[in-house]
Order: sequence, then C-alpha cells, then structure tokens
Amino acid sequence: MLRAFGYWITLYRRTWRGSIVISVVNPMLFLVGIGAGLGALVDDNAPAQIAGVSYAAFFAPGMLAAAAMQSAFLEGSAGVARAAGYGAYRGATPTPLEPEQLAGGHLLFIAFRVLIASGAFVVVMAAFGLTAGWQALGALLGATLTGVAFAAPAAAWAVGVRKLRHIDTMFRFVIMPLYMFSGTFFAVSQLPEWIQPVSYLLPLWHGVELCRTLSLGTATITGSSIHVAYLLALAIGGFLIARITYRRRLHP
Repeated sequence: MLRAFGYWITLYRRTWRGSIVISVVNPMLFLVGIGAGLGALVDDNAPAQIAGVSYAAFFAPGMLAAAAMQSAFLEGSAGVARAAGYGAYRGATPTPLEPEQLAGGHLLFIAFRVLIASGAFVVVMAAFGLTAGWQALGALLGATLTGVAFAAPAAAWAVGVRKLRHIDTMFRFVIMPLYMFSGTFFAVSQLPEWIQPVSYLLPLWHGVELCRTLSLGTATITGSSIHVAYLLALAIGGFLIARITYRRRLHP
C-alpha cells in the first residue's frame, strides 16, 4: 500500500504548486464573495435562521465539507478509471503489488490531497475570523473524513467504468444535487418537511454537520460520534468492496 502511495506522491510533486494555488485562491473567492455579498444580505434580513452566527461562519464549514466531497469524488472516480484503463494500475499489474494495495495506496493519496486542500481552506477561514484553534483542527479532520467517505465507494465503482461519460453523469445528477439538499448553503430545516428525513440520510449532510458543529464549537459527543461512525462506515465499506472490484478488473 505504501509503495502505491509513494508512486502517487512522486507524481504529485510535479503538479503540487498549481494545485496549492487553486486550493488557496478558490476558498478566498468563495468566502469573500459569500461573506461580502450574499452573506451581508442574509445577515441583514434573516439572522435568526442561521443560529445567531454570521452567514459566512455558517456557510464556510459547509462549503469546506462539500469541496472535500467534490475533489475526493473526482479523484476517486475519474482518476481511478483512468489509472485502471490505461494508466498506473495497468503498469503495476505485473508487479508484486496486489489490487487491494493499489486501492489502498490510491485512497491514502486521495486522503492526503483532501487534507492539503482542506487545510488551505481552513487557513483562509481562520484569516477571516470564521474559525480558530482546536475548532479549526476538528473541521479539517472532519472534511478529510468526508472526502474519504466519498472517495472509497467512488473508487470501488469507478475501477470498473469503461467510459468516462458515466462518471460525468454521476457527478451531475448525484454529486452536485447533494450541495442543495445537505445543508451546505442553508439549514436543512428550511427544506419542505417531507424531504428533510431524506437529507438526514445523505452522507454530505453528515459531513457538513460534523464540520460545521466542530468549526462553530457547538459539537456534542453524541452527534459527532454518529456523524463519524456514518462516514467511517462508508469509507470502510467502500474499501472492502474496492478490494473485490479492483481484483476483478485488474486480474480477470
């Protein structure tokens, strides 16, 4: 597993500068735009709907979790599909590396990427006074776990995908709608009552709530434990399935 992880790290050394810049610039644009624009409008008109905190403080940890989900899904799906079709996985097939080691190494690398990108996001949040100290560290770890919870099932599925358009379809019709129904931009309580129970079952909602409560200092042991257990179950379950699908694809 560590050898596979080392390969992706070596590859990452060639492109890390560009990815770090994107990781810092994007959250700055989001937070400045939302905080100075929409955030000011919301704060002036509906402060009670966001638990007494500024909209920027409410929005930022939700966007942190959603950004982790998006980047992890794309790397865990498109990145895995390319590696399985004509990339690193094919080159590693004749080596002593087992398929589950390839899966574990790639997922470990995705977790590393999410950690770095989320760390940049949290630094920007702290610069705007939206989080600090142990709260920032908790939100960072929550975002990383959220990313892995999406990356593992995505990799288990994508290793068998032959055409990238299937991944585009999944991204458009499954991943993107999660932004709207998981409390990223507004509280789930603002949704129609009939859809709220569905939202509470969505993995992104657990990630958003985990990051938000940790960032705002309102987390409880019971609530955080439920969110962590849910996300861990997805990550572990996804990896266990990936062990099967990787072997099926790489050693038919």
